[in-house]
Amino acid sequence: MVNLWKILGAAMVVAVAFVPSMAIDSVAQKLLAEGRVDDAVLFLRSRINAAPRDAESYSLLCRAYLIIEQWNPGIDACEKAVSLDPENGTYHLWLGRIYGEKADHSNFITGARLASRVRNEFETAVRLDPNSIDARADLADFYLQAPAIIGGGKDKAEAQAQEIAKVDPAQAHRVKARIAEEEKDYVRAESEYRVAVQLSEGKAGAWLNLARFYRRVGRLDEMRDAIHHATAPATNRPDLLLDAAQMLVDTGGNLPEASQFLRRYMSSSGMVQDAPLFKAHYLLGTILEREGDKQSAAEQYRAALSLVRNFSRAQDALNRLKLPAKNETN
Repeated sequence: MVNLWKILGAAMVVAVAFVPSMAIDSVAQKLLAEGRVDDAVLFLRSRINAAPRDAESYSLLCRAYLIIEQWNPGIDACEKAVSLDPENGTYHLWLGRIYGEKADHSNFITGARLASRVRNEFETAVRLDPNSIDARADLADFYLQAPAIIGGGKDKAEAQAQEIAKVDPAQAHRVKARIAEEEKDYVRAESEYRVAVQLSEGKAGAWLNLARFYRRVGRLDEMRDAIHHATAPATNRPDLLLDAAQMLVDTGGNLPEASQFLRRYMSSSGMVQDAPLFKAHYLLGTILEREGDKQSAAEQYRAALSLVRNFSRAQDALNRLKLPAKNETN
């Protein structure tokens, strides 16, 4: 049988040759933002074949694998990006992130071994780009969660919060809120999250951080209220609708509202790689399945598989429904 993916891969190599070099990154970013992860991997692999020392393509490939939770090939790609451009703080940040994800999904021994690598990469990212709020926030979160034996410490997280405050006071209070949570001082934590909302002038991300806090402490009515602030059309952050829907689903909340959030996101022009479209399709399928609409659920699972053909959760869901997957990979 003809292997369609090999044909598409060969065609992609030819197509890449005709894409201006300055447009390569934007094409890959667009594919990832649209949730077309399989297409992004094909495109980036073809780009790397044509330009094997292109560090940015390796970094983007790493992010693609991170989205679909393929830690090992993602780590290989991120490590290659760092080796090609060791002075780029962003590459170190993404390498630290994928090390962290693999650590979270590994046994204790592997996780402990990777934890030191996470710290090293985040610290390097901060050293190379001291003004990066993302790098400092990730490093602060690491310090907060890691035991002292591998370099963690609340004092270190607090030091990062102080540095972040010079550039982004709202984000600094988010870090301080997490410190308070770790100390089980939930009154102070709530206060810090609310200060972050105020300092951000009510930005959606700050509201969603507050909603996540309420979820963690089991205050679900207040979680839903914070979600409504975060998802208000005026906040103009459609990319947060996926997280909001996930929280409602996970806590047994309003499924029709979660479905509405997902449909709003899928019809928006604000898609980003942090909220991949295939996951929105999968979550909507989960909601429809719970509501008893198996046929519509299957359509959403198939839509997810059309973007990421090896997305096992969607395939497992289809198998559970005992409906054909309409697999077109061969």
